[in-house]
Amino acid sequence: MENQVTSKALALQVCKALADKRGKDIVCLYVREKTDLCDYFVVASGSNAPQIRAMGERVEELVERELGLVPSRTEGVRDGRWAVIDYGDVIVHIFNDETRLFYHLERLWTDGGNLEKYNDETGEIEKA
Repeated sequence: MENQVTSKALALQVCKALADKRGKDIVCLYVREKTDLCDYFVVASGSNAPQIRAMGERVEELVERELGLVPSRTEGVRDGRWAVIDYGDVIVHIFNDETRLFYHLERLWTDGGNLEKYNDETGEIEKA
């Protein structure tokens, strides 16, 4: 039987994993109506290359353990500047601060109603 995890549940699990490693400014962008690529971009920042690596590794570890999913592709996790982890319906972007400011995915993909922030205190994704 195939695993039937919703993209929202996957995005939330990714956010929790990023928060476990002290990811900063964790946001979810619902982009299903804007692109055929995926349903969500999850974007977070790390302070340095070792933290970005740890965040990426934690995402892969927790998502596989909790949801039984492995990414179809990963890029840059070892490099520590910009990591991309592709789960199909959810694409995770982990940046250092400088790279996140340069690419500013939130500005490119936000329409005012599709940006949600992860609340570390409640463990939930909430409208921004």
